[in-house]
Amino acid sequence: MDAAPSMRTAIVTGAGSGIGRAVAREFLTAGFTVVLAGRRQAALEETAAGHPLAHVVPTDVTRPDDVNRLFRYVQQEFGALSVLFNNAGVFGPTGAVDEIQLAEWADTVAVNITGAFLCAAAAVRLMKSQQPPGGRIINNGSVSAHAPRPLSVAYTTTKHAITGLTKSIELDGRPFGITCGQIDIGNARTELMDTIGVNGGALQADGSRRPEPTFPVAEAARAVLLMAQLPASASVGSLLITASGMPFIGRG
Repeated sequence: MDAAPSMRTAIVTGAGSGIGRAVAREFLTAGFTVVLAGRRQAALEETAAGHPLAHVVPTDVTRPDDVNRLFRYVQQEFGALSVLFNNAGVFGPTGAVDEIQLAEWADTVAVNITGAFLCAAAAVRLMKSQQPPGGRIINNGSVSAHAPRPLSVAYTTTKHAITGLTKSIELDGRPFGITCGQIDIGNARTELMDTIGVNGGALQADGSRRPEPTFPVAEAARAVLLMAQLPASASVGSLLITASGMPFIGRG
């Protein structure tokens, strides 16, 4: 099926919870046709909430066959892809470099780096082939792409890698009208904040634990939408959004 000229299509990975869910719903409200990707179908259906522009495609981004099936679905159903929000990720193990297990490291890399790479590669192939070629990829990094939390070596390393992936895609995509930007989000109010104890007392560089401010995840989603809705003549290469007053500037 060929997409209508006015149709805007987006894929959101990790759409079953947290930032992915908020972004998917923001895109739907803005009139995008949104393909929701994630491991848990029930969670994706909850995100979709019966919206007529929401399409659920269960996907494990670490599996090439799953990723290929996801992008084939978009091509066959809509003919083109406008935006990929490359969001699926895990926090991974807590520990210093000498404390975490190889299997834990590998699992974190598989989702946060390899999964992002597989989705970006499939998106670029599709965006190159469509007429006219072009599109936008937005990678979800983290403030940990700039400064780590204690005992987060696996997560921090993968988020630094996303910065390299973003810059490389942006450079290589130029001849084809494909832009790539990165949003680095700090302390948006999601389930992850409970995991790392932000509200009750997150571990600080000096060994203390302190509550940290958070901000509504809907505001992070609005920032992603801002990046997505720019005209093709403009691109946000890097956007950092944090809770006001969080210990990011001056960490350590």
